[in-house]
Amino acid sequence: MRQFMDLHIHTLHSDGVHTPSRIVAMAAEKGLKAVAITDHDSVSGVSEALDAGRHLGVEVVPAVEFSIGYRTYHDVHLLGYFIDHRDPSLTSKLQEFRHARESRARAIVEKINAKLASERKDRITYDEVIDVSGEAMSRLHIALVLVDRGFARHVQDAFNRYLQPCDVPKRYFPLEEALEEIRRLGGVSVLAHPPSITEDRRLLATLVREMAGMGLNGVEVFNNLCYKDDMIFFESLCRELGLAMTGGSDYHGYEDDVEIGIGRGGLAVAYRLLEPLKQIAEGSAASR
Repeated sequence: MRQFMDLHIHTLHSDGVHTPSRIVAMAAEKGLKAVAITDHDSVSGVSEALDAGRHLGVEVVPAVEFSIGYRTYHDVHLLGYFIDHRDPSLTSKLQEFRHARESRARAIVEKINAKLASERKDRITYDEVIDVSGEAMSRLHIALVLVDRGFARHVQDAFNRYLQPCDVPKRYFPLEEALEEIRRLGGVSVLAHPPSITEDRRLLATLVREMAGMGLNGVEVFNNLCYKDDMIFFESLCRELGLAMTGGSDYHGYEDDVEIGIGRGGLAVAYRLLEPLKQIAEGSAASR
């Protein structure tokens, strides 16, 4: 019997490379009992994943990953599980973020072209990026163009040589707004991969306590940025604050060392951890 799950997976509807149905099929092949499609500021792949899950016997949790700004931190990601992904107001807000992503991508392409010119290389065009991205738009798609044009050996090389030095700040949801939006949608809010904010555990504990006071429901304890002792630390913090615990691979499809369900080999997220999330979601939906 399948007893494991992966609650942090991306598709081509944000910065992943696979379709939602392919992701669910891969999860079924891995023997996972449940997955969550957590695209960045997008829910456009959720319905397809739900349909595939019903066909393949994999439980699919409708979800989203918001890009969050909190205090002076701008590498904060907030996962919303069991949300109403068909909500018109949510769709409208995410559409605004899509337009902001497109403007950001244009600016990044221009900066990359300046760098390519300094290297005496040809320009890339925004239309090339559109051809790769379809309805979604992210830095991954610019990286894929750079690889295709022979300006980078692989995606990570493209990020190292061009995307990171030519980055442009992106738009963020204020934390309070995102927490309220997830509550409004009857969902469960979970802080994704906390070490991406800072590796200072004392500061992280302070931040998580603040967020819990603002209504945060859980923490992604089991993730690719954590070693075993980090996971023990976050598990203890969750027990202290009464927060739910989740975990996921943060799989995109272009990483050489990350697989669905096991991440870099050290993840094993128990399916039983989904039950507390369902209970929170039921309570949230009942209070709407």
